[in-house]
Amino acid sequence: MSESISVLVADDQALLRGSFRALIETAPGLSVVGEAADGAEAVELARSLRPDIVLMDVRMPVMDGIEATRRIRADTDVRVLILTMFDLDAYVFAALRAGAAGFLLKDTPPADLLAAVHVVAAGEGLLAPTVTRRLIEEFARRPEPGRPLPRRLDGVTEREREVLTLVGKGLSNGEIAEHLSLSLATVKTYVGRLLAKLHARDRSQLVIVAYETGLVP
Repeated sequence: MSESISVLVADDQALLRGSFRALIETAPGLSVVGEAADGAEAVELARSLRPDIVLMDVRMPVMDGIEATRRIRADTDVRVLILTMFDLDAYVFAALRAGAAGFLLKDTPPADLLAAVHVVAAGEGLLAPTVTRRLIEEFARRPEPGRPLPRRLDGVTEREREVLTLVGKGLSNGEIAEHLSLSLATVKTYVGRLLAKLHARDRSQLVIVAYETGLVP
């Protein structure tokens, strides 16, 4: 990743795109490299521009943010941060399944949005843990038609299960380290092993696994 974090803004409302651009470009170390008015355009620009982050609205014409996220994550390492309102919670869970790194509410304070971009660009996972837990707890209770059976945890050690449980509860690496009396480096190692063993793309996928396997009730 370059020294400056590059951002692609995808939203069908021109006013919101302009607002996000203005906010991001006032922040040191951040730059907007493009704007997309629909999901298809977001996919095209993500593939050609390869930004570090896509701020992705959910409901857009031509192609929604979920399908756009799925396509972007299928063939690039671009990280996607979903923008949503509470009435779109169901779409957020689908977006996490599609490979989104996390999400923000559209009424997030500007300073928190900028901080979130830095966090996701650095490789951390879900944001706003308390809201994340509420969303996933709600939709993990609702079996989806054709939903695959929960993944097994064969080969995952007891300590790794403890770490996975805390990841599922929305704790950061630092919070997990404090909770388990481990070093931050050790926690990062455990998270890396879990990603490999569970064939998860990122931290958001680990959260889903934690719920699907019953580690987080």
